[in-house]
Amino acid sequence: MGLGAIDLNLLVALEALLEEKNVTHAGVRLSTSQSAMSGSLARLRRHFNDELLVRVGREYELTPLAERLLPVVQSSLHKAEEALSLTRHFDPSRSRQRFSVVMSDYVMTVFMEPLLRALAQEAPGIRIDFHPIVIGQLETETHLRCHDLMIVPLGYQLPGVSETVMHDRFVCLVDPDNPRLVDGRLSLRDLAEMPHAACVIGKLTPADRQLETLGITPRVQVSTPGFNVLPFLVGGTDLVAVVPERLARRYEGFARCAVVPTPFPDVPLVEAMYWHHNRHGDPAHRWLRETVRKVGASLADPAVRSLDEPVVREIAGADATHADRAFPELTPAS
Repeated sequence: MGLGAIDLNLLVALEALLEEKNVTHAGVRLSTSQSAMSGSLARLRRHFNDELLVRVGREYELTPLAERLLPVVQSSLHKAEEALSLTRHFDPSRSRQRFSVVMSDYVMTVFMEPLLRALAQEAPGIRIDFHPIVIGQLETETHLRCHDLMIVPLGYQLPGVSETVMHDRFVCLVDPDNPRLVDGRLSLRDLAEMPHAACVIGKLTPADRQLETLGITPRVQVSTPGFNVLPFLVGGTDLVAVVPERLARRYEGFARCAVVPTPFPDVPLVEAMYWHHNRHGDPAHRWLRETVRKVGASLADPAVRSLDEPVVREIAGADATHADRAFPELTPAS
């Protein structure tokens, strides 16, 4: 059977149906009605002489043929997108395109302002919808496909393509009058004993993993779904919060908090942009990625302290990978 014998729009419906495994969700994704998607599924079933989707309990599963079809259809549509984009022109100064970008409240705080300035200069008619990270949906291809970009920390197992856009490191926030501050510093014993205000976003942060490596389990007294509220929680309390430095500097002098170095070697935080492979060749999307790339490169490195400055008084000359030797203050007296 030649290509002329079938409506090629059915390939788009087929991809949506096989990826979503749900007629209603596929219809929402393609902005079409449930009845229209049901009709497309019926036509596809007749064409392939296969059910494609079969009900198992309350859910649908792919048939063996559908499992084999899915990667072939995905690859075919990706190549079609690339072919169509070869002659497509994008003029940011005239465009009225609408983009959708997912990022954490922390990235919104430090990245949104310079990004919007860049857009205002180059593409005043463009609209960007910013969306928060949704735990449980982040690492799905369907969620990635629904947005143009996701800017999230490295470590998430997102499908598609990725590129690093921003580096940061962690610092501690405490009330300026906290009695544990000695010469503007906290010790590891302080972090082990103080109550913590922490951002809980489904995964351990690199700073959390560093503390875990050192044998410290933070005593979390207050948790939040984002970083932005943490500077306001430490003021007037004995709480400590471990946050990205770029965010801390934005609130320093605004919220009642002091920014102090972490009592362990610098832990990098790397933010990357992710996008679905079917957008890779789109000229508008390439322009958006280049703009985000430039904004990330324009951000100066945070400088809470010189990297060659002694980091922790307790570990001078010690092996920092073993808490019992490097941090004797944490070792119970015999």
